[in-house]
Amino acid sequence: MPQGTPLTPQPPSPVVSADAEPPTDMLHAPFNIDAERAVLGACMHSADVIDTVRPVLGDAAFYRPAHETIWRALLSQHREDKPTDPIALTELLERQGDLLRVGGNAYVFQLANLHYGTGGAEHHAEIIREKANLRRLLASAIRTVQRAQEPGADPEAIRSEVEAEMRAERERALASGQGRLNRFARDGWSFVKESGADAEPLWGTRDKTVWAPGESLMLVGAPGVGKTTLAHQVIFARLGRQATVLEMPVAPSRRVLYLAMDRPKQIAKAMARRVFDTDEAILRDRLVVWEGPLPATLDKEPDLLADLAAAHQADTIVIDSLKDAVSTMVDDSLAVAFHNARMRALRGGVEILELHHQRKATADAPRGQRPSLDQVYGSTWITAGAGSVLFVTGRAGDPAVTLHHLKTPTGEVGPLDVTHDHKRGTTTVDPTKDPAVLLCNAPGGLTARDLAAILIGGGDPERADVEKARRHLARLVDSGLATRADGAAGGAGGGQQTRYYASARHLTAVG
Repeated sequence: MPQGTPLTPQPPSPVVSADAEPPTDMLHAPFNIDAERAVLGACMHSADVIDTVRPVLGDAAFYRPAHETIWRALLSQHREDKPTDPIALTELLERQGDLLRVGGNAYVFQLANLHYGTGGAEHHAEIIREKANLRRLLASAIRTVQRAQEPGADPEAIRSEVEAEMRAERERALASGQGRLNRFARDGWSFVKESGADAEPLWGTRDKTVWAPGESLMLVGAPGVGKTTLAHQVIFARLGRQATVLEMPVAPSRRVLYLAMDRPKQIAKAMARRVFDTDEAILRDRLVVWEGPLPATLDKEPDLLADLAAAHQADTIVIDSLKDAVSTMVDDSLAVAFHNARMRALRGGVEILELHHQRKATADAPRGQRPSLDQVYGSTWITAGAGSVLFVTGRAGDPAVTLHHLKTPTGEVGPLDVTHDHKRGTTTVDPTKDPAVLLCNAPGGLTARDLAAILIGGGDPERADVEKARRHLARLVDSGLATRADGAAGGAGGGQQTRYYASARHLTAVG
């Protein structure tokens, strides 16, 4: 328009579009409309989300007036214990005369149809609050500039006003951010008794847990030893396609998100061994696969893992593999950053299975030799933050490998000699190393040292091996599958070790 051209007066419109921005003199005011939409939509899907995001948002956090009006309507419905679905919400907005001003029925239902899920609403609320804080700071800065440009401005008076505003802003930010400071704090009793720490294992039993809820499981091994084969069996068990893996129960999952970052075509080929036409409905509905690299590494974006789970409504994430999820595995600070990403997802109720590699120098270790945590590739903080670490040893392509439980939530599982069926994608336990079977095949019974020598493949067992075997035998006694004959003390190498025998009931059952 040419300079000086008069503007034609326009009559005010009684209806404000939902896309209209608030009047402001601020250029480039910080806001995130997508985050605002996501929070409002999540609150319509679940009223419980309102209690979660309200202390995070505080007052007047939404940038768009339409969104602030809808938020007030949600709060009103929730206070009266009424539904927060879009039908109930549009009725309230219409009674208040606000429905057209927020964009009408169409816009309210559009918000409700967003599929970000409710799991990420808290994080999205933090984004909204952060933008609102920045807008308030920007507005304060603009007022300061305007006052400083007034004729006869008093620097001391302006400084005092700025300091008072900053104190008030700090107090307001702390008050509205109390969710950030308090939402993960709980009293000691509820932490111990009500946090789910005593929940059933995701894989295994209470006394021999491979994968505990709220703790990540890491599968470690050299390429070709069957980590993926084993992981896929656990995934299919989580999807309800089988009840056990390695003869241990696996709890079902709602939806699994598989991050196929390392050679996705090979992952698909390996998984196809276990997929049949009858699995189509389950795999389409309950398994989501992300192919290739993530948008960012988890050490750079610690919220990405939790956001991915929320976006795909998954309660289980499989990371294949860790080296593709982090910038580098050997830097301690980046390992801690990855652990923060892991913990944020776990804190949100997402279970994590991680596939990882061992150090190359230990790839050719003798068969049967027990590995250690320092043989896991990368910073020690990678394994320090994991709840359980299962290490697979063997030669690449060898169907017979050994599983070592290096980090345990409860009692140690194994070592287990297992056999992979590479054609069918299944893994079975070698029964010859089952303590119960070994005891049945020993008419004269076994001492803890005898069993330890068998389990380690011969030789002189170490004290830890003997103690582990003793725990195996004690569990058999507790379950009624074995009896115990206490030994007798003696001097100078004399005495008799405690000996264990298969119970008559167990022998009958096996026979």
